[in-house]
Amino acid sequence: MDYQQKLAEKLTILNERGNGVLIRMNYIKKTCADPKMRPSLLTDKTMEPAIKYINKKFPNIDFRGNIQNLTGIQRQKSEVLAGAASYYDSFLDVVEFRDHVYELLNTIDACQCFFDIAINFDFTKNYLDLIITYTSVIITLSRIDDKKALVGMFNCAHEMTNGSSDPAYPRLGQMFVEYEHPWKKLTEEFGPHTRSVTAALLSLKMVYPRRNLPAEQWRSAQLLSLLSAPAAMLDPACCDTVACEYLSMEVMERWIIIGFLLCHSSLNTNQASQELWKMALRSGLYLVLTRDEVLNIHKVSEDLFDSMKGYNKRVADIKECREHVLLNCGAMHRERRQFLRGAMMELFKVLEDEPGLLGPKALFVFMALSFSRDEVLWLVRHSENMPKIKTAEDYIDNQMAELLFHMEKLRGLMAKYSHVVQRYHVQYLAQFDALVLNDTIQNMYVCPEEESVLMTSFVSTLSALSVKQVEKKEEFDFRALRLDWLRLQAYTSVNKAPLPLKEYPDLAKVMNLIQFHTRMVDSLEDLLQDTSEVSMLGYYPRVFEKMFRQSSEEMTMKRYLMAFPLVCSHFSQCGHPLCPEETEAMEKKILRLCVTFLEHIAKQTSTVVLEICAEQCNLNDQLQPKHCAEAISAARHRKQKKPLQKKGEIQKEKPGAESLRKDRAVVTNVDKMHLMLTELCSSYSLCSDFIVFEHIVVPTEFLISHLETRLSEIIVRMANYNQTTEEIARPSDLLAGVRAYTASLHTLSSYINVDITRLVKNVLLQQTQPQDSRGGQTITTIYTKWFLESLLRQASNSLIVHCPTMHCFVNQATDSEPSFRAEEFSDISELQALAELIGPYGLKFLSENLMWHITSQVSELKKLVVENMDVLVQMRNNFDKPEEMANLKKRLSGGENVLKRMTIIGVILSFRLMAQDGLKDILNKHCPNLMGPIDCLVDFNSPEADIKVTLSIYELASTAGLTCDIDPALVAAISNMQTDNRSIDEEYKLSCLLLVYVGVSLPTLALDPNSFYSREHGGHNNNIHCLATAINQLAAAMFTVQNKNIEQHLKEFLMLASSTLLQLGQNVERMESKNRESIYLLLHGIVEESPFLSQDMLERCFPYVLLRNAYREVYRSFIVTLG
Repeated sequence: MDYQQKLAEKLTILNERGNGVLIRMNYIKKTCADPKMRPSLLTDKTMEPAIKYINKKFPNIDFRGNIQNLTGIQRQKSEVLAGAASYYDSFLDVVEFRDHVYELLNTIDACQCFFDIAINFDFTKNYLDLIITYTSVIITLSRIDDKKALVGMFNCAHEMTNGSSDPAYPRLGQMFVEYEHPWKKLTEEFGPHTRSVTAALLSLKMVYPRRNLPAEQWRSAQLLSLLSAPAAMLDPACCDTVACEYLSMEVMERWIIIGFLLCHSSLNTNQASQELWKMALRSGLYLVLTRDEVLNIHKVSEDLFDSMKGYNKRVADIKECREHVLLNCGAMHRERRQFLRGAMMELFKVLEDEPGLLGPKALFVFMALSFSRDEVLWLVRHSENMPKIKTAEDYIDNQMAELLFHMEKLRGLMAKYSHVVQRYHVQYLAQFDALVLNDTIQNMYVCPEEESVLMTSFVSTLSALSVKQVEKKEEFDFRALRLDWLRLQAYTSVNKAPLPLKEYPDLAKVMNLIQFHTRMVDSLEDLLQDTSEVSMLGYYPRVFEKMFRQSSEEMTMKRYLMAFPLVCSHFSQCGHPLCPEETEAMEKKILRLCVTFLEHIAKQTSTVVLEICAEQCNLNDQLQPKHCAEAISAARHRKQKKPLQKKGEIQKEKPGAESLRKDRAVVTNVDKMHLMLTELCSSYSLCSDFIVFEHIVVPTEFLISHLETRLSEIIVRMANYNQTTEEIARPSDLLAGVRAYTASLHTLSSYINVDITRLVKNVLLQQTQPQDSRGGQTITTIYTKWFLESLLRQASNSLIVHCPTMHCFVNQATDSEPSFRAEEFSDISELQALAELIGPYGLKFLSENLMWHITSQVSELKKLVVENMDVLVQMRNNFDKPEEMANLKKRLSGGENVLKRMTIIGVILSFRLMAQDGLKDILNKHCPNLMGPIDCLVDFNSPEADIKVTLSIYELASTAGLTCDIDPALVAAISNMQTDNRSIDEEYKLSCLLLVYVGVSLPTLALDPNSFYSREHGGHNNNIHCLATAINQLAAAMFTVQNKNIEQHLKEFLMLASSTLLQLGQNVERMESKNRESIYLLLHGIVEESPFLSQDMLERCFPYVLLRNAYREVYRSFIVTLG
């Protein structure tokens, strides 16, 4: 008969089902209460009359007589049916669950089952869990304000659609009415079960008081300490009530308080019940029903007993207990947490040093985890609902990070050495437990067949275990054995059982121990989850974030901060199949919390790292050559024995003085930053990655991301660009700063395992692009803008001169003070530094911007050519007829404008060539093995090769900084210019006439006093020597685009230019002849720079003697100083 009741199976199934129903009810309550998630049926304005009517008349709703009130439902009945169906079905689940619980509780009462947590632990625990789950379901259901509206609307729509009410509606409506006052109804229901419930609760009187001790007694008993008894360190930790040792205090308190509320009669008749109840009432103010749904235990108890006769003393007890809680409870739990922090650390250190102890001392780990979790969750629920008391600091813990950290470390240690635990307990089960169990069975004087079969199977299963199974990594599964033990508990706990378990306590102790040992073998992760998951924190995000914030403000807690995001990995296991919607919503919330924590830790760490880098950068800057002038001056003063500086003047400290200190106890700012960095980096050692809802989270990636963002901002800030004042840092200074930052950043890899090289490469590579990954400006954009808008613009106006001798730009001598010294930004070392900073990509972007300016000048030049086309055609045909050329020249307009624009193009191209040379030097330094083959490729390129192949090779070479006969970037820019619907032949004609225009306009340069050739600069003071570069490169690019012979057209230009310049030589007394020699040198420069023209070609059309005399004349006027 008793075997047929299936009590064990029903308890197991109903507990699982009840948890799902409870979570579902809680989710519905939260959904209906949240304006953002509230069902559309309840927010629709047209439904308001129907909802008011249903709530007023529920459950007896007249569907036909008051149709005007239900018009909204009538119009949208199909939508109402669809929208309310899931809620209706969920409420039906409660009815079904209640029916099954009634039936099972009545069966258990009929069987007069025996309950004792120390003997039939699983049976008693499942029984009490079922009562608490059922009560929680009913209480949560009663808190759903919109349940009547949802059920009533569904039934109205059902009646309107099908012509009849839903069959289950009367029972559902009746249940809602009955539980209007849930506690009153529940106490009536549980009246018949008082004997069983009280017996089960009173079995806790040996367990709960022993667990509910203040921290002083824990400390005096050296609880959780493995070092207190060194001689017994290897002894297995076990006791008669092993499962009770890590049973949650919160669970026991829930059993006691809710159990005695339901079966309150024993509080007046049984002194033991009263003492146990009062002890639980003194433990706190709130109990969790589910998630963040709590029960104010004193208020609920007082309200219930106030309405009953004969319970005045109990009401007084409740008030006394509440006062006790307000006065003492916060401080008691604070002391417990303080004790657990030290005990957990000691336990972890010992077990980490000797992981072999995890086998015999596994129970200590689960006790420590369970105790800690109880304290964490107690603080969480009381912080959220904090009472108004004077000692509010007892409910604030800025050291919570440490407790969570040690919990995570212990969990990680158990997971890491699970094979050690498994191996130890497999041997324990096979070589000790099986033998003890067999002896116990042999000593039993009666053993019925069913029980005998079960116990024999236990012995045979355990005896068959072997260490070889662990070595072969076989999967163990003892769930069947544990379920059989639960069945056996049920069989032997009923009244008049053939084998009464209470008469064989030794069997119960052995089997309870075996059950724990089997869980060590096959479900270690589940047991860790049961004892240490703190997913409740996810339902209190405000408290969770507040705890994190408080801990992050404490210097000593920074090393433990990673525990907060790691705790988020617990939440993925707290969902239930009956409520998948909750899991989806929870995933978003928890991931957001996790990311918030990791971002905050990463931000703190990156701030400290970069502050240290900034300090090192400042120290490095002090060693730069630019700061040595003062030291040299001081040394010179000492040598010349000049008077010392006055007393009022403060002598500047030399670099390195900061490292000298007389007392090591003196802590500098850098010391503090390094200490903070050590603390923060220690937190990253907790784990390299973890999983949150199937998302793999890598904490160091958040740090790298933050460092990447901040470093990009710092590099841009170090450039110190001010568009208004034209200020900017010299590329060499910026490069020195970047190198100092990089060197300092590399020290971070000695703290934590991060790839700093990858980080720096990513940041610097982004700086070579026009925008970084966040869309911000980069040093490439900044320097491109500065060189174009500041340096080259002034060079275009001849305020700055291109100086071929020194390979840089220099300022012209003027009355006003220049905003910057051009040579400090454009000499070889600076352009090399620029190339190192922005690389080939950055220089390509710079080139593209330069080409845009060139093409805009070319467009204007073409317009001038079009305006003077007729004259230029005649001049091209008659260049060898001086009289005719003189007449045509008078008709030619805009010659100076053409030369000015060509000079601007020349200046831009000269700057580009200098930048290319800097890039070539850097690439030769960094990757000579790559530059060699590119050089060879250019050298072996045949002039007869296809122009597309040649341009491809030149493009590669140009990207590497090599100078090419034809500039591929200029070719691309000119080919992409808008042609105003001109044909290829017209474009070709314009190109030819442009060279004619430039050639015939050259003599006008002699009129400009700034056209004088400066031997010091190696060029002209108005930058006209850049015309050589402009003419050669522009002609090569234009005729390449038009697929014409470059050399032929440059020869034509040379002949025309020579002819016009020779005519200049005939005008001995005219103003034009003033700077004639300087202009002759320009012609020589054009030939010298051109890869297509030679000196032989020049001599054919321009006498060399004129060039020689021109050089002598120019150099004669140059004053040479010696000494």
